[in-house]
Amino acid sequence: MELGGGRPGATEIRDARKSGWLRVAEPSDKALVRLLEQELHAGEAESIALALEIRPDVLLLDETEGRRVAGLYGLPVTGIIGLLIQAKHEGLVSSLAEEMDRLREQGNFWIQDALYRRVLEAEEDE
Repeated sequence: MELGGGRPGATEIRDARKSGWLRVAEPSDKALVRLLEQELHAGEAESIALALEIRPDVLLLDETEGRRVAGLYGLPVTGIIGLLIQAKHEGLVSSLAEEMDRLREQGNFWIQDALYRRVLEAEEDE
């Protein structure tokens, strides 16, 4: 079975990798990864270590602890909700509620109820 299986977005990720739009990279500083893994999951530790090497415009992290540690290193961070808000501003999605509901239902993505309400209230204010 291929990575991602039949989960939502798996086909799009495979296609993006094949086309060269998305690439997989590993951090070279393995000692830093091991240090970060004392507080974080492996994926978050590797993401932060790699971001420190390549200095991206933004690092995509959703877990609170990962975001906190990235902030200690001065890395600019956003999460999936931030991406949805940006997509809404750019006219790429029509409803944040629908997209967040899809994340919850199809992606089994946990969104705090308070955050869900804040996003919708901010959308109404625009």
